[in-house]
Amino acid sequence: MVGELAPALNGSALASFRDAFRGPIVLPTDDGYDDARRVWNGMIDRRPALIARAIDVADIASAVRFGREKDLPIAVRSGGHSLPGLSTCDDGIVIDVSRLTGATVDPERRTARVNGGALLGELDDAAQAYGLACPVGVVSHTGVAGLTLGGGVGRLQRKLGLTIDNLRAVELVTADGRQVRASAEENADLFWGLRGAGWNFGIATGFEFDLHPVGPNLTRVLLIHPFSAAPELFAFFRDFAATAPWEISGLVTTFHALPAEDFPPEVAGQLVAAISVTYCGRPEDADRDLAPLTAYGKPVVARVQPQQMAWGHRVYAKSVYVDSAPESLIGALVDEASAMPTGGSAFIGALGGAIASVPEDATAYTGRSAAFEVGVDCTWDDPALDADFVSWARTAMKGIEPYRTTGVYANSLGDAGEDVARAIYGDAKYERLRALKRTWDPDNVFRLNQNIRP
Repeated sequence: MVGELAPALNGSALASFRDAFRGPIVLPTDDGYDDARRVWNGMIDRRPALIARAIDVADIASAVRFGREKDLPIAVRSGGHSLPGLSTCDDGIVIDVSRLTGATVDPERRTARVNGGALLGELDDAAQAYGLACPVGVVSHTGVAGLTLGGGVGRLQRKLGLTIDNLRAVELVTADGRQVRASAEENADLFWGLRGAGWNFGIATGFEFDLHPVGPNLTRVLLIHPFSAAPELFAFFRDFAATAPWEISGLVTTFHALPAEDFPPEVAGQLVAAISVTYCGRPEDADRDLAPLTAYGKPVVARVQPQQMAWGHRVYAKSVYVDSAPESLIGALVDEASAMPTGGSAFIGALGGAIASVPEDATAYTGRSAAFEVGVDCTWDDPALDADFVSWARTAMKGIEPYRTTGVYANSLGDAGEDVARAIYGDAKYERLRALKRTWDPDNVFRLNQNIRP
């Protein structure tokens, strides 16, 4: 039965593991089991055979060896934010590294050392104490490891590059329990693969990042328009983004303006179209650089605080990269958005800038030349609506598929599988990653991810 202790884990086998593992081990019979197995996406309800909460690197190595010896599926959890639920499993072992927290900054060298279980908020806080930042994601309780190993897209990336473009080194435990370090100078091929497909090659225990002077204040603007203006608004933002300063990142999106109290009364509760941008340049330049956006049409303007995606909601998302966004793509996206359920959104996000300044072959991450990410995402709470939301999202994206280019951001996908992995990396990089996988994980021990089959 799912979630019960497998026969292979009874008696002496489990006792032997307890002797080697210093952190807590949570079993299905323990009082804290349901809390320990919960992940961010409320759609995911899996029951691992045991959850091993590592307190150091030696614990991680012990858990990997134990999982292999007992032929258990191995899931790795830091922040637990994997959209398709790949940080947990049924009837396997979850190696939970969330106790390996902490981030330390060297302000002189402008670098940070981050442990494998740290959250983005820890890195942000440690760096901002010195007026510095690393370009990471947008939700502070996301794990640094999962975000980084998939590439790392957020609000500073058009100016400062992807998270992986600011990565100096990774320390990890490999499939055979070894502790290794990868950088441009050490295990360079592995370092290439870790930057975009990193979950496939080991469990990251530490990172070194470059930092940059940023802040302390950023300018964030939400420009809300009636949904009837959506086609023109999408086209305007597309044209604006083509020449926008790299300090501006953002997207144009459609959504229902809920909860009503968070929005001006003119639009509260309605289906709207909006431009949402972050400006990381000098505050005195913000009005000048944002003027084309604020002057367009007749928006309801609201300066907003960053929003946090709370734990426990049900979430599904799909997206693709495109080289351009012609009127036919915009029309297809707007048509689908007009029928989306409350809690859905459809968007076109600007890429380019520093992301595109790095050569395509420099990392496993694929799609640097893409101009935009086009996608849909959904958030809801009622399990009875699962099929409705997932069906709408998949149908909406069918009309966008003909425009896609090679590559997509792995962390923004609600589905997993070999076809998905090939779409993320493209055939050429997928084959290079397979060769790397055969070197570092020939038995595909780390397969609960956007998996590269050896």
